[in-house]
Amino acid sequence: MKKGFFYKVTMLLAAAFIYGSVQTSEACTRVVYKGTNNTIITARSMDWKDEIDANLWVFPSGMERSGSVGKNSVNWTSKYGSVIASAWDIATTDGINEKGLVANILWLVETEYPKFNPDGTKPGITISAWAQYVLDNFATVNEAVEALKKEEFVIVSDYLPGTQKFATLHLSISDATGDNAIFEYVNGKLNIHHSPTYTVMTNSPIFNDQLAINKYWESIPGTDMLPGTNRAADRFARAAYYIEAIPQTADLRTSIASVFSVIRNCSVPYGISSEAEPNISSTRWRSVADQKNLMYFFETVKTPNTFWVDLTKLDLTKKGKVRKLDVSHNQTYSGETSALFKEAKPFVFLGI
Repeated sequence: MKKGFFYKVTMLLAAAFIYGSVQTSEACTRVVYKGTNNTIITARSMDWKDEIDANLWVFPSGMERSGSVGKNSVNWTSKYGSVIASAWDIATTDGINEKGLVANILWLVETEYPKFNPDGTKPGITISAWAQYVLDNFATVNEAVEALKKEEFVIVSDYLPGTQKFATLHLSISDATGDNAIFEYVNGKLNIHHSPTYTVMTNSPIFNDQLAINKYWESIPGTDMLPGTNRAADRFARAAYYIEAIPQTADLRTSIASVFSVIRNCSVPYGISSEAEPNISSTRWRSVADQKNLMYFFETVKTPNTFWVDLTKLDLTKKGKVRKLDVSHNQTYSGETSALFKEAKPFVFLGI
């Protein structure tokens, strides 16, 4: 049994090395911290080979939404307001809603979505709105899992604008209770990994294999050795170790600082690239969501300050306005920034 286990781990580590060496994917890391007195904090890094224009948006409840895939699109009205980070103002990549639910999308090259029939009976939703759909409709992870496992719609993806790169993403969500779920489409099938213990997600390989690889690293004391490369499996191991090693506290300054230190440890230095390992991409920005106090912290690598948004200072009701904070031109902000958001027309999700 023991020999078989270590053989499997060895093969998985080899597979992870191959994926890290030859696949043209993008890299990100997501990790969830659980402190005392119901302190739950989710952090993510956004890693991309090229500049990625990000802006922060305030979306109130009551917004009419469409899946943006033609006449056979999912349509919904947002139940909850949210603060989100956009990519090129065509997609929601990250965010937190007024109930403390956090959604993050990351790259997974093994993804294969079900086929979408524009004239079929099952409606579709563009992948660019997948995270926003979850933030708009659910207060807890369990609610989202129960709804999404019914597969009442199809995720519809396409090539990124101006590229030959087909968008293949998986979704992670966490809530204010510390529950977690990860949604992956493998061979056209939806795999849902639902457990409060699933606090870390990176990229390839698929989540089950990541857990098996990390099992190996759990047998080695982190104070003795941790994998140090930028590959997804190594970032997974470092995030899993450090998120448990940092102080477990309800003190806001300490917990936020500690979580930022973990996600920075799992980030890729700016300007790093490798033709031999095209999946290694520089970290462009990082976010940290405090789900207990409803605060969303943000920093980009080209500005010197970390700033934040206090959701309790925003009007997220149906009477609220869509607002935008532009960070796509390296603007520098400091401290709490809710008053700096400007009323704006909501961006249109990239569809087909």
